[in-house]
Amino acid sequence: MINTEPDDQAGGNPGPWPRHDIICLGLELRPSVQKHMVMLGVVGSIVKDKHLLPDTYFSNSRNVLNTYFVKVSWGWTLTLLTPFIYLTSEKKWTNVLCRLSSLVVATAVWYTFTEAFFYIEDVTGTSCVIPKYEGKVQVPHDEIKTSLRCRRAGGQWDGFDISGHSFILSFCVLVIADEMAHTANIKLSYSNTVLDLVYVSLNVIVVIWVFMFCCTSVYFHEFSQKFLGTFFGILGWYITHRYKGKVTPLQQPPIRR
Repeated sequence: MINTEPDDQAGGNPGPWPRHDIICLGLELRPSVQKHMVMLGVVGSIVKDKHLLPDTYFSNSRNVLNTYFVKVSWGWTLTLLTPFIYLTSEKKWTNVLCRLSSLVVATAVWYTFTEAFFYIEDVTGTSCVIPKYEGKVQVPHDEIKTSLRCRRAGGQWDGFDISGHSFILSFCVLVIADEMAHTANIKLSYSNTVLDLVYVSLNVIVVIWVFMFCCTSVYFHEFSQKFLGTFFGILGWYITHRYKGKVTPLQQPPIRR
């Protein structure tokens, strides 16, 4: 069973959970994660504008991490967080459902913001530029009216494209950090191999998200597009965090600032 008492009260050797060295460090740093994400975006934009880095494998949007991870990043996040929540909720369905409901809210936030970005890009665009052998052809708005149709035609839409990568990657990192911090005062008295694997996988996926966030910052989009994407990622996390604070029965330890 899960023992939530401190070590000096519980007695005996502490169980294998939580991973205090990593989880508690994340708990302490969580209030500044938002600032770090914004800082990475700003520094990356400066690097991009000054052309300080040469093109690499990751400057191509078809790289393997972008194709198989970032483009389905919310799916990866849900796939790993769902068993993590179940295994760290004392296996009580009330706790499980309360914490899972925050993922439902987060999914609604993700979908709403993503659709809003597509809408903004569509209504601010006037034409689709399609590369040809002789140069570029500008297709009028009345022929191709959406960014999706433009991309399918192999073109580039000229609307304002809020960075979906900056949004989803910052959002995923904050949601994962929030859930992992939530378990910092939980101790399992038994070894759980599945939980260990999920925990390691969450750490690996966070590293991938942060790395790809940096790649987006130094290789793609304009500064304003990345800044807004990151801002909405933080805002989306804040909405989810506020909801979870109202419905989740487990108490989190105080955050040391």
